[in-house]
Amino acid sequence: QVQLVESGGGLVQAGGSLRLSCGASGRAFSSYAMGWFRQIPGKEREFAASISWNPSVTLYADSVKGRFTISRDNAKNTVYLQMNSLKPEDTAVYYCAASLNSYSEYDDNYTYWGQGTQVTVSS
Repeated sequence: QVQLVESGGGLVQAGGSLRLSCGASGRAFSSYAMGWFRQIPGKEREFAASISWNPSVTLYADSVKGRFTISRDNAKNTVYLQMNSLKPEDTAVYYCAASLNSYSEYDDNYTYWGQGTQVTVSS
């Protein structure tokens, strides 16, 4: 069992930056692939980024590639999403997720989910 808690969301102007954090409780965090997803009310949840148990292996959605960076610190049981050059269309609730399977862009690959943190980008 893994419990995930996101933090770091907020209101930022277009072009600004935010760093989201996701702390994990439970055992063997380093064995989990981790992902970040986002959801706008009324729309389906969409993939943003994922990272393997190996921190050097990452995957990004085209919409965030070059602007967002996912990373993890296994010693701190934490995964991060550094978001730069934010756009109004990045406004969403951001969720982190954990999977014992390989890293993936598909949300059904992930077993554990956090409660989400709101990111709002003003124009």
